[in-house]
Amino acid sequence: MLFENKKTGNGGVITLKKETAEVGRLTYTVFPEENKLIISFVLVHREFEGRGMGKYLVEEAIKYARDNNWKVYPHCSYARAVMSRMNDVEDIFLHR
Repeated sequence: MLFENKKTGNGGVITLKKETAEVGRLTYTVFPEENKLIISFVLVHREFEGRGMGKYLVEEAIKYARDNNWKVYPHCSYARAVMSRMNDVEDIFLHR
């Protein structure tokens, strides 16, 4: 599996691929002056659903935020649910 982070302006898209097929994507917006990354949307294509691929995308966004010393606000309800079940994100998880 391969992650690709395409940054544009104040946001970007993290894409997860398996060989040449796109598994899913996560969109985000960054507010560097507030040290904040907002996860807007997580999508996993139907044929890859139910295998934890969405969680992998959220984990990759968290890694990107940690690398840049940003907090993460999961605007996307799926990302919020995933982060709520994780034990090691309280230091960067913005609940509101």
